[in-house]
Amino acid sequence: MTRRIHVIGIGAGDPDYVTAQAVAALNDTEVFFTMDKGDSKDDLVALRRQICDRFIREPGYRFVTLADPPRDRVVPDSPAYRRAVADWHTARARVWASAIETELGADGVGAFLAWGDPSLYDSTLRILQTVAREVDITYDVIPGITAIQALTARHRIPLNDVGEPVLITTGRQLRQQGLSGSAVVMLDADCAFRDCPPATRIWWGAYLGTPDELLIAGTVGDVGDQIAQMRADARARHGWIMDTYLLRPA
Repeated sequence: MTRRIHVIGIGAGDPDYVTAQAVAALNDTEVFFTMDKGDSKDDLVALRRQICDRFIREPGYRFVTLADPPRDRVVPDSPAYRRAVADWHTARARVWASAIETELGADGVGAFLAWGDPSLYDSTLRILQTVAREVDITYDVIPGITAIQALTARHRIPLNDVGEPVLITTGRQLRQQGLSGSAVVMLDADCAFRDCPPATRIWWGAYLGTPDELLIAGTVGDVGDQIAQMRADARARHGWIMDTYLLRPA
């Protein structure tokens, strides 16, 4: 007998983004594993619980909250940074493996609910690959609506220019490499778009799909400072922020 794990993409915040495939996986799950990331992220756990309450037809499932191992904060994109991330993933894998063995029966079904889509800037799959070397499990992946899809839908824009590619990158990479074409930027804590030419078009969104959703569009010269201020205010108000934006050169 082998324990089964679902990695379920639950979309960017709106419960209506949850797919029929995800609903089936939710109803197949006995134990949902979540990470304790501190009080500031409690509302993310609450949203996961709301999704389960809405879509799971029979009671009996339960949540198991796992303590998130500490992560060393070092200079990004340095060798020390990559080691720190690898060490953090290894520590997480140990916590997950222990919980799966303890909380699931030999043929039990557990799940991790991934914000957005598990394939995009999410560590769940990398960590489970490590867990699978230590614990007898199989796992499948249910894709979800990404923040990128939610962003372009809310702004009612195509992701790409006709026949042109789109880069998905981070704020650090944007600042280091500059902008040469359309780019989606994620994980940008420092508003790297302000280094782009003022005529650069930007479509920005935060807390996409939630009641706290924020949207701004325009040129970097016209709305860049407004975005930076709104982002800072929202982060101070909520204790966290998830934002994404699309850039397109003039």
